[in-house]
Amino acid sequence: MPAPHFQIRRDDLRHCRWVDDISAGQPLQSGQIRLRVDRLALTANNITYAALGEAMGYWQFFPAADGLGHLPAWGHLPAWGFADVIESRCADIAVGRRYYGYFPVAAQVVLQPGAADPGNREERGFLDTSAHRQALNPLYNRYLDTRADPDYSAADEDQIALLRPLFLTSFVLDDFLARHDGFAARTAILSSASSKTAYGLAALLQQRAAPGWQIVGLTSPRNREFCTALGVYDRVLSYDDIPTLPRDTAVYIDMAGDRGVRTALHTHLADQLKYSCAVGATHWQQPPKTASTAGSQLPGPRAVMFFAPGEIEQRTAEWGLQGFQQRYSASWQQFLARDKPWLDIWHAHTTDQISAIYRELLDGNTPPQRGYIIHPC
Repeated sequence: MPAPHFQIRRDDLRHCRWVDDISAGQPLQSGQIRLRVDRLALTANNITYAALGEAMGYWQFFPAADGLGHLPAWGHLPAWGFADVIESRCADIAVGRRYYGYFPVAAQVVLQPGAADPGNREERGFLDTSAHRQALNPLYNRYLDTRADPDYSAADEDQIALLRPLFLTSFVLDDFLARHDGFAARTAILSSASSKTAYGLAALLQQRAAPGWQIVGLTSPRNREFCTALGVYDRVLSYDDIPTLPRDTAVYIDMAGDRGVRTALHTHLADQLKYSCAVGATHWQQPPKTASTAGSQLPGPRAVMFFAPGEIEQRTAEWGLQGFQQRYSASWQQFLARDKPWLDIWHAHTTDQISAIYRELLDGNTPPQRGYIIHPC
């Protein structure tokens, strides 16, 4: 049976294709499982994975088979969602189990389960221990059995796939800022304010905002009305309005990854800017090339790459895995309960539809209220 995989040219993100996985009919090795990828979320976050694929290692999770010189020409786009076990040579993982995690945009995937947590991995989930993933961050290698996931609900699968991985970044960003007392700033400025990660962070910042604290969203003119209606920003400005910002102490959380916007903000605020970090690359044509060049030679503080998995590792070491999960779960459930009339979920089932969605996201033409759930199987 054909098992199409979606691939992107690593040296030109505008080129994409579907290929049949020739290994789909091959026997599994001992300990492996084969999963049918049922539903995945496609958002601007996936464009960040592609744009930073070389710098941050995202292409390494699901390497493509062919190559170009010493680098593979094509890469598999990773996404968050749900998949079902359809074949197993792993003694304690049965066919029919459903897992949440990090999958390629593909009809099927083969994983090598290893223990994730103390206890029965059939109940708690597993880490993929495939050789090519051992040097990669374990956050992306962990798969949760939906039966044992306290935050899982079948009715909420679309929202979980769309918002949960993004809200995790929002959660650790909020915790990071709180841990540093907001860097003694009176304003938080978020670029790509219409993004789901920025919305989640702004909602968390709003909950603990001190008197006089301002949350400012930066966005394109066409998304300004949408961002204002979210009700989590004290002010929403277009990128061209940066010179109108009061020169007050501020932190800059850059979801856009646009070097021109960052330069304008650093230049305008200069010594009033107390902290600056790059989180995403929704403006993928001008992302920070590496962590070391995220913000060199700009006025104000050096802009750094904020790597959420590193923050998660630190807090897990300090709080313990259970402590981290409890804190995050409480915050997630509160966020999930928020009224989200702005979220308009669309489903796509064909390869042509999925390709069109990818190109739309790549070009930044997706309406901010829209969330795409794709079914590549």
